Amino acid sequence: MPAVTDFAAGLLHRLATWFARLPWPWLRGMADVFARALVSRDTRGVRVVRRNLELAYPEWLPGQRAQRTADVLRTTARQALETLRFWTRPHASNLALIRESQGVDLFDAALAAGKGLIVAAPHYGNWELLNQWLASRTQLAILYAPPDSKIGEAFLRRVRAAHGDADRVTQVRAEGPAIRGLFKLLQGGGVAGILPDQQPKAGDGEFAPFFGIPALTMTLLTRLAQRTGATVLVGYCERVGETPDGPAFALRFEAVPDAAKDVAALNAAIERVARRDPAQYQWTYKRFSIPAPGSTLGNPYWPDCYPASAQRAALARAGDGDPQ
Repeated sequence: MPAVTDFAAGLLHRLATWFARLPWPWLRGMADVFARALVSRDTRGVRVVRRNLELAYPEWLPGQRAQRTADVLRTTARQALETLRFWTRPHASNLALIRESQGVDLFDAALAAGKGLIVAAPHYGNWELLNQWLASRTQLAILYAPPDSKIGEAFLRRVRAAHGDADRVTQVRAEGPAIRGLFKLLQGGGVAGILPDQQPKAGDGEFAPFFGIPALTMTLLTRLAQRTGATVLVGYCERVGETPDGPAFALRFEAVPDAAKDVAALNAAIERVARRDPAQYQWTYKRFSIPAPGSTLGNPYWPDCYPASAQRAALARAGDGDPQ
């Protein structure tokens, strides 16, 4: 029921607002304790991070990989709590944490050209802060994959439209009719923000190298650029320090001139960003779980990174322990 969903989302928002009022050093300490607990218990999430780093950085020694795994978990936990603060505090105070900028001239030039702009925002640093900066400069459409929970989706829509951005941010579900609206938006000179490094469903993307591994990659961004002539920039807010009020960030934009040609150019641009600081990239995500045709890698997360219930179900379906 919509009324119940909205009530629950509002309650979640009030709880998040209360929690996020805690001083940032407290939140940071809580995040670090939580991350250490995850690492010590060797949870599935920890195993996913470790496996991703094995795939992406095979040259690292075991000790390096263990340290980097802990770094990723710590940064991910901090990012989750800092995002609660960003969602529930005035955006002007959040944007004050951006202490450096690079490539903003590229953004301004693309905006002034009026030919459409796609901001490809990797899961790096804090992408919610980037959304708030973009909304402070222009009207913006954000493409998102809706969560499984209707309450969770209502909560996201609420917090992303808070603090005066309701009339400046259009949230677009990653579904057919809504996506068609993005073509019209860009053809009219609008701005769209897209997270380009989520794995699409099988059959909805193309395989292209990512850290040397064929990864199923969305083709939507490339098709939008091809058909509308929109400029494509990679944008991200990178953590560069700490303050008593939260992390300090650098806002960066980089051109991706070949983004309209193929998804390989887009993946290469995302990889360059991720390599800047591996701890700030979302390595908790099973990016390579769908293997390319003919790949001998298979699903590299199976079975260690799946719950026992999924393993039993796969055994029952396949009879040989292979979920594929």
